[in-house]
Amino acid sequence: MNATVEGVLSANARLTGEIDVLKAELDGFTYSVSHDLRAPVRAVLGFARVVADDHGSALDEEGRRLLAVVQSEASRMGDMIDALLALSRIGREAMAYLPVDMAGLVYEVVAERAVQEQSLFDVGDLPGVCGDRVLLRQVWANLLSNAVKFSSRTPTPQLRVWATRDAARVIYHVGDNGVGFDMKCADKLFGVFQTLHRRARFPGTGAVLAMVKRIVHRHGGTVWADAQLDVGATFSFALPDEGTQ
Repeated sequence: MNATVEGVLSANARLTGEIDVLKAELDGFTYSVSHDLRAPVRAVLGFARVVADDHGSALDEEGRRLLAVVQSEASRMGDMIDALLALSRIGREAMAYLPVDMAGLVYEVVAERAVQEQSLFDVGDLPGVCGDRVLLRQVWANLLSNAVKFSSRTPTPQLRVWATRDAARVIYHVGDNGVGFDMKCADKLFGVFQTLHRRARFPGTGAVLAMVKRIVHRHGGTVWADAQLDVGATFSFALPDEGTQ
């Protein structure tokens, strides 16, 4: 190996190491900030509740409305902090890399839903993979909940789960016939706290898909979505196919 190649490899190794250090520091910073913010948010919620319970009758209609806004926004901030902490944990925890029964995971998640929601799912054959069962279960829980939520205003929701294969990957798909989205905005889907629909219509923190992306990437996979506005959406993620059945 000549000196030029060795120098390039050495530089790449240093750069990779620096990136890993920066990522660890960023995850640690996110966790610390999120953890430290929880106490003041709880205090705001607590004092707002005391005002509502003990002094609500002394407020006029506008005062009660504004107090309700404070409570609602503080609660939303608390949810966002919890989502940041969850994202941070995903990046920091060690993975247990073992064979995973993906069909079993899906049926497990579906079984936890309301009886009327269980009947919405059409689950096809799902090959197994190697990975962290707990984290992959979170992927399925997030994607299935997402499909249910954005199909909730459809007269006859239809939710489908299936898998395909290419040369080296197993590709899992979750499709629905819900509200869909404009593909021009697809680049925002997997960002933290990004939502493509009004929160008043579809409540949420906007961190569900960010969690999916982080978990899939930790498994060496990729995630994407295809959709048509008011027709439906399909979310797909691909994982390395190592022959696990």
